[in-house]
Amino acid sequence: MAEPAPHTPRRALHALRQGADRVDAATPASRDRAVDALRAFAILGVVLGHWLVTALVADDGTLRAASPLQHLPRLAPVSWAFQTLAVFFLVGGHVATRSHASARARGVPYGAWLRGRLGRLLRPVLALLTLWTVAATALLLTGTPLVTLHTLVKLALSPLWFLLVFAVLTAATPLVARLSPLWPLAVVAHVDLLRFGLHVGPSWLGWVNLAAGWLVPYTLGAAWTRGELESRRAALVLLLGGATATAALVLTAGYPASMVGVPGHAVSNLNPPTLAAVTFGLAQCGLALMLRERLRAAMRRPLAWAAVALVNLSAMTIFLWHQTALMATTATALAAGRLPGLHTVPDGPDWVAYRLLWLPVFALVLALCRTAFRSWEQGSRRRPAGSGRGRSRVVRVHRAGDGKAARATRGVQGLLGRTAEDHFRSRP
Repeated sequence: MAEPAPHTPRRALHALRQGADRVDAATPASRDRAVDALRAFAILGVVLGHWLVTALVADDGTLRAASPLQHLPRLAPVSWAFQTLAVFFLVGGHVATRSHASARARGVPYGAWLRGRLGRLLRPVLALLTLWTVAATALLLTGTPLVTLHTLVKLALSPLWFLLVFAVLTAATPLVARLSPLWPLAVVAHVDLLRFGLHVGPSWLGWVNLAAGWLVPYTLGAAWTRGELESRRAALVLLLGGATATAALVLTAGYPASMVGVPGHAVSNLNPPTLAAVTFGLAQCGLALMLRERLRAAMRRPLAWAAVALVNLSAMTIFLWHQTALMATTATALAAGRLPGLHTVPDGPDWVAYRLLWLPVFALVLALCRTAFRSWEQGSRRRPAGSGRGRSRVVRVHRAGDGKAARATRGVQGLLGRTAEDHFRSRP
């Protein structure tokens, strides 16, 4: 007989804790949990930042992109908190250089190592491109205005520029593993001097910073691997030096205060990266390095660690689909009329308040996208014949005769257990 309903939440919570304990127990003692925590925070920072500063305004039967930063410049600090790409490149450089060194020590050829790294990075892109090719074709055939179609496709595919740069830097890891961050920083400074100081050079010159700008935190990650950033003093120098330089550039050199692009502004700190964006990234990296010990302590808590493992397992899926989740919610809800915080012009504090209420809805839709497309990131995992583990535990628990509480218990335990196994088998 099924147990009383009041016991179900308690049993589910107990199952969640048991699953988290399994994740914790499956983690090798040598694993630096702070690295995974920083990667998760960087990805979630970008996601929340985009959800807060990206608006789709419904106007005369079309959807156009807008930003509250255009109307509410006092919200610029939001971009300081959530533009966390530098931390992701810091972690990426650290993990890639460590992984490459380990592969060389084991005799793994560069080509095989690179295929493994890029496979996990680029497989989720195929799912995104496939769905949006079909969606864009359907929208075009049904008479969707070109302005709306351009807005949606541009937002959906905008994360791909990041992956392209990250893939190039990953491929160049053996070449930049010992490169000092001062060299790409000097390139960025010279490019900005020519662009904004001397007003000379070709129109494409700024795009040199797309590689050089993100190479700065990437090579900082390599320096971390070499043990050059272990001291608290090094992290403090990065934090204070980067923050001071950024403040000076914004206050005296005319750089925008926002660390993301703002529609209508002549200069974007992010597209391509400016010197202000790079120095701000140095400050973020310094703060991240200073927080390592606290993060390691926090990640000893099984529930916190299980949450970080879940995010890391689908990091690229979450990053690639978060704009689609926003647009799907916006387009679907448009059937109910122009809703505040979703379809209205982001020109006041009321819009901000309503947008905060929409964030849980975006998160729910993103969770559905993660469930549907996470297998593209994880890839197929063949199990030995006769292992008895060919079917998913999540599927097996839905058998007739099981009580609801028991199904919830084993479902959560199975999901978290598989997450731990997959996460630690496939990622360094």
